[in-house]
Amino acid sequence: MNNKTKFQLSFMMFLEFFIWGGWFVSLGTFLGNNLQATDAQLAMAFSTQSWGAIIAPFIIGLIADRYFNAERILGVLHLMGAVLMYLMYQSTDFATFYPYVLIYMILYMPTLALVNSVSFNQMSDPAKQFSFVRVFGTIGWIVAGLLISYVFFWDSPEGREAGLLKNTFLMTGVASALLGLFSFTLPKTPPKVNRNEKVDISEILGLDALKLLKDKNFLLFFISSVLICIPLAFYYQNANPFLAEIGVENPTGLMTIGQGSEVLFMLLLPYFFKKFGFKKTILAGMLAWTVRYLLFAYGDTGELLFMLIIGIALHGICYDFFFVSGQIYTDSKAGEKYKSSAQGLITLATYGVGMLIGFWVAGKIADYFKIEGVHEWQNIWMYPAGFALVVAILFMLFFKNEKIAYKS
Repeated sequence: MNNKTKFQLSFMMFLEFFIWGGWFVSLGTFLGNNLQATDAQLAMAFSTQSWGAIIAPFIIGLIADRYFNAERILGVLHLMGAVLMYLMYQSTDFATFYPYVLIYMILYMPTLALVNSVSFNQMSDPAKQFSFVRVFGTIGWIVAGLLISYVFFWDSPEGREAGLLKNTFLMTGVASALLGLFSFTLPKTPPKVNRNEKVDISEILGLDALKLLKDKNFLLFFISSVLICIPLAFYYQNANPFLAEIGVENPTGLMTIGQGSEVLFMLLLPYFFKKFGFKKTILAGMLAWTVRYLLFAYGDTGELLFMLIIGIALHGICYDFFFVSGQIYTDSKAGEKYKSSAQGLITLATYGVGMLIGFWVAGKIADYFKIEGVHEWQNIWMYPAGFALVVAILFMLFFKNEKIAYKS
């Protein structure tokens, strides 16, 4: 790649994840403060991510891969997203807000695959070149959080009281419009599939990889992946409202520690994978969820604030050691024939089905432990902590260790 292409792809990734991190992290706090949404309604709003993940393969497989250049449909989706962001900015009640966020996530989730497609199409050696481009996405997410907390102070007690968190949608809308227009300048990425070729729905959804479930180890990993998404949903849905409610300053900015941790442990993952193997690495990821939620349950804004910070910083282990290790494991088990289908199936099962269940459960439990408008957070966090521990124990007992070839 030449320097111009590197800049284009890096800027694309920066904006892609700046947009997501610029509103999704503080969504729960916004809904509770600005729209007086219930925890069940929070669950509905966050579940739109899962519906987007379920519908995304159809948009990519049936439309983008068949009829349009990837960079063009990326541009159109983000321009439409900018309009929806402005409509969310103007919403004054949840009933008005929900249809907009649902449509937005159905349009946004396919763009995650599109930016990868545009990037890979320009790379001669993706294994070496992609990480440089992708890290700008994480930087974009971090910058969004820092702007919200430390530049605009929208999530400060005064900002929340004044309803300023709605400005996150305005900021994100501007970024989405910018990326929409910028996308039309990106290198051309033509359709991969002949439009006259027969549509295979099972291949698009990754269902032809279901044959891999005949392997008992992979079946156990698959089930564990779905189940571990339930405690994952608790973090996405409740972490920011929890920190804001108990009085932590700059909660959105503080949560960017998790993305910094993600970068660090992504770099350390090859070492852990080679040193301890797949089973121990993924077990560490599962147990980190339990430790994180126990830290949240017993930490506070006083002398025990460090417990909350450590809990946030564990995001790198929680996410990388389980989900990235899982992608590597899936790739090794699938072989060339089912490589793409297997990754699609895992994505559909985790971000689609698993997190859809997780958001619903998180909403129910948060609602149950809410008394006179105040959450009993210690009780709430004990549920995902215990659930992650049970999943880890079952995985430890029944998953048979096996060597996985991994090229870092």
